Amino acid sequence: MGDRTKATATATASTAGLLRPEEFARNVDLVREPAGAPAARWVENRWSLRWRLPRGRWYDSEVLPHPTCSLTVELGSHPRAGMPPGEVVAVTGVCSRRFDVEVRGWGRVVGLRFRPGGLAALTGLAASAWTDRSVPAVAVLPATLVRALADPDLAASGTEWAETAERGLAALAPAEPDPRYELVLEVVADMLADHRLLSVAAAAERHGTSVRTLQRWFTQYVGVGPKWVLARYRLHDAVADLDAGWDGTLTDLAVRYGWYDQAHFTRDFTALVGMTPGQYRDRVHPLRATSGATRDGIVAP
Repeated sequence: MGDRTKATATATASTAGLLRPEEFARNVDLVREPAGAPAARWVENRWSLRWRLPRGRWYDSEVLPHPTCSLTVELGSHPRAGMPPGEVVAVTGVCSRRFDVEVRGWGRVVGLRFRPGGLAALTGLAASAWTDRSVPAVAVLPATLVRALADPDLAASGTEWAETAERGLAALAPAEPDPRYELVLEVVADMLADHRLLSVAAAAERHGTSVRTLQRWFTQYVGVGPKWVLARYRLHDAVADLDAGWDGTLTDLAVRYGWYDQAHFTRDFTALVGMTPGQYRDRVHPLRATSGATRDGIVAP
């Protein structure tokens, strides 16, 4: 099992966010690939998961949230908690907290991850209605498309399922470009790419708009505010550094990503990840916690 990822162009969301990625790869096979051309303006990528665990064994998947919605078909021996009862095709909105799933038995998930705001731009619906929720896809998308996507034989081929979904989504495209969605995409891409961008006010000034306008449009299209998006991307950066073996102090890490108060950084990190930065580092690199490694400028006993 593992993670096989092909690069996408003009990223508006990263592939960061898997906690304990090495353990995830031992239990679940993950494949990502770029969205097809018909829907690429609204869809970030295609992805699929497959697993088969022995009886009595399970794995707790923990994923940090992204400012994105997903369209999925989910089949398996143990349906995911939060899936609409009796449904296999769902739309899942932005999760404002860590996304935890208990993986058991066998399962197959095929999905599309929308660009931030992409699903709202296609449907004209407010993304805030799906924040922290999984809803039946038929409540958002045409019933004929959803019925096709529920076919388990189609889902057996991730590529064919994704192509069918993308053609159906492309048919919903508005006749004219939506300038508000275009601006949201530009700002989100900037927040993702520029690690020195640390405030919503700076993003608004750079893109010639106001903080209030960004707040209104992000709530409509993305489902969360721009401050949330910016903070999550910087926390993703911090987690990635810890996964890679960050050897500086946690104070240095906090300052690197815009927190000038380590206590504030620790609170934000803990609220998202479920443990302090130090605890997460020791969990990912347990030998550091017992080998006298330097932590926060103090030599551990």
